[in-house]
Amino acid sequence: MNVNFYKALSLLLDYPSGELVEHLGVLAERIVHSEGWTQEESLVVGKLISHLAATPLTEVQADYVRTFDLSAEHSLHLTHHLFGDDKNRGPALIDLTEMYKEYGLAVASNELPDFLPLVLEFASGLDDAEARTFLGDAAKVTAVLAGNLETAGSVYAPVLRLIEKRGGLLKLAA
Repeated sequence: MNVNFYKALSLLLDYPSGELVEHLGVLAERIVHSEGWTQEESLVVGKLISHLAATPLTEVQADYVRTFDLSAEHSLHLTHHLFGDDKNRGPALIDLTEMYKEYGLAVASNELPDFLPLVLEFASGLDDAEARTFLGDAAKVTAVLAGNLETAGSVYAPVLRLIEKRGGLLKLAA
């Protein structure tokens, strides 16, 4: 069974649950046998999965909160990196919500539409060219976020670089 690249990253970049940790071995095995993944992507995601599997859940959760929730520079809310708390952020969030609705994605009311795992969930329902175009619009933000995570020594940084590359590849081909 193929594992969609964007869906897998959506799961891995969301708050780590016990259910996720329980299924990391299955996820890793499916990724190895999935089409559409480069060797680099499989290796990078495999390293993150290995780290998550080898670390107690409470430590993984605490690291996630320290990394993404307590540092604005590491926020997984993409428009935060563009607008901060500026009033212009609202229209961008509304536009994204409307786009999701047009494609039939229902957004839970407890999460902003620019939350990277949700963005990746949306991308997982698009064909590859559409997903790359969609993520290409966010490539500069994911590059900044990846750089911030690299500076902090985060295990999540290489995964952000993969997202940046997927979005950036379309621009190289154009």
